[in-house]
Amino acid sequence: MSRRILVTSALPYANGHIHLGHLVEYLQTDMWVRFQKLRGNECVYICADDTHGTAIMIRARKENCDESDVIARMRKSHLSDFNRFQIAFDEYGSTNSDENREICHDIWKFARAANLIAEKEVEQLFDPIAGTFLADRFVKGTCPFCKAEDQYGDSCEKCGKTYTPKDLVNPHSTLSGATPELRTEKHLFFQLEKLHGFLNEWTQAGTHLQPSVAEYLKNFFLNEPLRDWDISRPAPYFGFEIPDFPGHYWYVWYDAPIGYVGTTLAWCKRTRQSFESWWKNSDTEIHHFIGKDITYFHTLFWPAMLHTAQYTLPSRVHIHGFLTVDGEKMSKSRGTFVQASTYLDHLDPAYLRYYYASKLGNNTNDLDLNLDEFVAKVNSDLVGKVVNLASRTARFVQTCGLSSTYPEDGGLFAEAAKDSEQIANTMEDGDFNRAMRLVMTAADRANLYIDQQAPWTLVKDPANAKKVQDICTVGLNLFRQIVIYLAPVLPELATKVGELLGEPIHAWEQAQTPLIGTPVNTFEHLMVRVKKEQVEAMIEAGKEENVVPQTSGTSTDEAAKTTANTVSEALTAEPFVEERINIDQFGAVDLRVAEVLRVEEIPEARKLLKLTLGFGGDVQKTVFAGIKAAYTPERLTGRLVLCVVNLEPRKMKFGTSEGMVLCAGTGGSDLFVLSPDSGAKPGQRIH
Repeated sequence: MSRRILVTSALPYANGHIHLGHLVEYLQTDMWVRFQKLRGNECVYICADDTHGTAIMIRARKENCDESDVIARMRKSHLSDFNRFQIAFDEYGSTNSDENREICHDIWKFARAANLIAEKEVEQLFDPIAGTFLADRFVKGTCPFCKAEDQYGDSCEKCGKTYTPKDLVNPHSTLSGATPELRTEKHLFFQLEKLHGFLNEWTQAGTHLQPSVAEYLKNFFLNEPLRDWDISRPAPYFGFEIPDFPGHYWYVWYDAPIGYVGTTLAWCKRTRQSFESWWKNSDTEIHHFIGKDITYFHTLFWPAMLHTAQYTLPSRVHIHGFLTVDGEKMSKSRGTFVQASTYLDHLDPAYLRYYYASKLGNNTNDLDLNLDEFVAKVNSDLVGKVVNLASRTARFVQTCGLSSTYPEDGGLFAEAAKDSEQIANTMEDGDFNRAMRLVMTAADRANLYIDQQAPWTLVKDPANAKKVQDICTVGLNLFRQIVIYLAPVLPELATKVGELLGEPIHAWEQAQTPLIGTPVNTFEHLMVRVKKEQVEAMIEAGKEENVVPQTSGTSTDEAAKTTANTVSEALTAEPFVEERINIDQFGAVDLRVAEVLRVEEIPEARKLLKLTLGFGGDVQKTVFAGIKAAYTPERLTGRLVLCVVNLEPRKMKFGTSEGMVLCAGTGGSDLFVLSPDSGAKPGQRIH
């Protein structure tokens, strides 16, 4: 029976271009949607530009244009990148649409009727020149604790302490340079605690959240009431004005997720669909794909809004980790902060689609783009295993076509057909990593068959014509099966293979029946090997587009010297330990892979976060880590870390620490938690 499924990705903000980090989510979602459609389900992919907020307003001022001009330019750029990466939305809208305004009003009406909105006065810094209230990122000044200058309004990068913008010494606005004024303004708050019971049950029961996410959210229900959510902003602000609170606007995080619903409404109007059958129907599945940094909004605020307004609740919130490049955060200076358009100038989008699929699991672990592995995996799997099957067989049957009956193949086609449900189940669960491994195992079997039969040798003798035809019929059918399974990941390849063999790939069930007696069209190269030089050129281009113009007259030589000095400062601050140890001493340290199950804030601790680490099964340890200035709980939850597990337990004021998480850096905000490469499992020992 066909399922009715509505799928969304988090909305990209209309103040920046799409980069490789964003694409983890959009490619993952697109592959899942294409899989559902291939399975015969009614599946609609909804997305939109997130267009409101202070940043858009400020950018429009700087560019001396209207906010709608900024939105229109970025929409064009976003859609161009998405189209070139073969990401196929059924509707791509905008949060600044009439439909979104309509749904915002509707949900607000229910929230007011449920008495969930409270009014409070809030003290906030105001820029008298720019004429706007200032968010934390728009205020800088001197840290009130360590007196470090040029620090942002929420925390100090030097000492790691947190504070509010009004605590800064000599604060100034980054918009105008003016000294901000402290003003009091009325704000509206959504009283989330009133839905405590519903949210506790929704987050802790059912299968709509990953287990690690449900465990993380459990912390919010244990000790303190759920915090009220500041849902309004005073003028000037770019957004929708609140109908019963003139001069104030809905905060961007109110109308952004509503953009899923508003864009669905626009799609329903365009396609003459019933809106109620999608967002007010328990038979419809709602699936959200998001990054773990916005877990809180999508698993507490968003279900609260939907529940209050009697809309369909999400069936599943699929939460993924961040992208790292060669094991490190994306970096503009290293050229690894790569925009989608820069990648496309140098490389085939199919390469990245497959690489991401081969790394994506059904968890919140970070995904690492290892550039050497990227080259090797694409060349080995896509070119060496998959496309190679066609290139070694198709030419030999272009005149005679496929055999009229399917030849004996030792059970290879039947075995790959049997794999169908296992591959489908892993894709359904979002475990594309496992699905790709299963597909490549089938490709290995097919290649072994072709290697053993060697049609390129047999074809030299005309007497072997029928045998060559049968071998190539088997090879091309095994190839086609593999491409059907890969169609959600590699849609362009699936289209080309459909043209080569004269039957479009349109259904998962096609992998159950071989093609026989049909012509084979002229073979053309389906994919070429990626060269390391192409990847290096992309990285160089990334460096160039992220270069900050030098305004102080610093020469290139001086800049290089500064970089060298920065590198040496690390060793100067912490020189190599001169005392040597032997291998037995090192072996006494028990280093293990662990999964961060949950992270708890310790309000009275300046540096510490409380981590609950899982080592597989029911084995857990509590570790207190001094990384509060560098990491939020959202960034750590669900990721894999390295832990020393045989340290003497240390009793602390807040509890007992049973290990140590490994980090690099000098301390404060300059800390980087170490993670194993993808594929590592909790509990594995580091050798």
